Formats: sequence, structure tokens, C-alpha cells
Amino acid sequence: MSIYEDTASDSCCSPLTREPLTADWAEDLARMFKALGDPVRLRLLSLVASHKGGEACVCDISDTFDLSQPTISHHLKVLRTAGILDCERRGTWVYYRVIPSALHQLSAVLVDAEPLATTQICDAAAVAE
Repeated sequence: MSIYEDTASDSCCSPLTREPLTADWAEDLARMFKALGDPVRLRLLSLVASHKGGEACVCDISDTFDLSQPTISHHLKVLRTAGILDCERRGTWVYYRVIPSALHQLSAVLVDAEPLATTQICDAAAVAE
């Protein structure tokens, strides 16, 4: 369950300019923003998100950087731990994909307009109540 769903009843879909963040939500968002604060991780996110099919294997993106494979794996792990990327092992390779709800959380808190997908999440949470 995402922090967006956890805070749906109190601050669903409200951007930063409308009401203060809860302590838990701020902590989760800070973890995601901190992960994106590194240029390598930001580029990795972009490479995965823009890759054909919306997912990329480490073998598809590692040649883009002048870094060792363990270093790239570390950066990908940071993005996974922050809840921005998800992965799936297929044989010897790991395929990464962006978690759309994480990007919606990051954008919704900064932008003074509600993205369509975020609105749908909030509408579904309201119906469930």
C-alpha cells in the first residue's frame, strides 16, 4: 500500500500548497526525492522509464555509464528501496520498471493540479469508504 493510499482520507490528492504533509508522508517523499537527488539515479530512472516497453534490463542500460556493474546495481537498489522502481528476475538478468504511483506522488505534491491517475486513485479510495 502506498503512502498516498494511507493518507487518502486526510489529505488525498492535496498538493503541498494546500495543506501540510503528515510526518509519515513527508518521510516517504523525502526518501524518494533523496534517491532522485543523485544524477546517476535520475538518469537511471529516465533510462528505465523511456525504454521500449517501459522496462529495462541491467544489460540494456549499464553501457550508458562509465561505472562498474556493482555500482549501477547499488543505484538501482536505492531507487527500489525508495519505492520508485520495481524489478523482476528473469533467468540471470533483472528487469526494472517504474512504479507509476510513485511518480504521481512526487508530482502531485509539487504541482498545483491533480494528475488524472492521482484523481482516479483518490476517487477509488473515497468509494471504498
